[in-house]
Amino acid sequence: MSAHNLLDDIERVLISAEQLQVRVAEMGHQIRNDYDGREGEMILVGVLKGALMFMVDIARHIDLPLSIDFMAVSSYGASTESSGIVRILKDLDSSIEGKHVLVIEDIIDSGLTLSYMLDNLRSRNPATLAVCALLDKKERRTAEVKVDYVGFVVPDEFVVGYGLDYNQLYRNLPFIGVLKPELYSS
Repeated sequence: MSAHNLLDDIERVLISAEQLQVRVAEMGHQIRNDYDGREGEMILVGVLKGALMFMVDIARHIDLPLSIDFMAVSSYGASTESSGIVRILKDLDSSIEGKHVLVIEDIIDSGLTLSYMLDNLRSRNPATLAVCALLDKKERRTAEVKVDYVGFVVPDEFVVGYGLDYNQLYRNLPFIGVLKPELYSS
């Protein structure tokens, strides 16, 4: 593997590692307070692969009994624009019937993928179903979706880091950065 500094590909840091950790802790405490006292099991459903870092960090701040599971859903492929066709690449390993399901998303863009996923999960009869997203690109929304917990509203720019990728790279950056347009617009 050649030595390539991923930082050279970043136009600017949008949200620092410190800002991320502060906000994730706040969100985790809010979720803990909102779910405290509810009867039944809580399950975090992470949307792979982008939500992994966020999910791990936020779970550490939800001081309640919970389990975790994952789904992989795609509408992008290797593109930067949603195809509008949603595919479940990896489904849940266990039933969510009667459980308090909190979907953990890295970013809400058009909302099409999330809308499809929520309809699918609702059909499995959870006790409750809510969404927690690290980033929200509200100006790109084309599908109506309710997001219960939002970390940051971000502008319509191509962001990477802290789990978000471009061509499977940049997920390991500890911050959210704006990718230089010349890297994906060619």
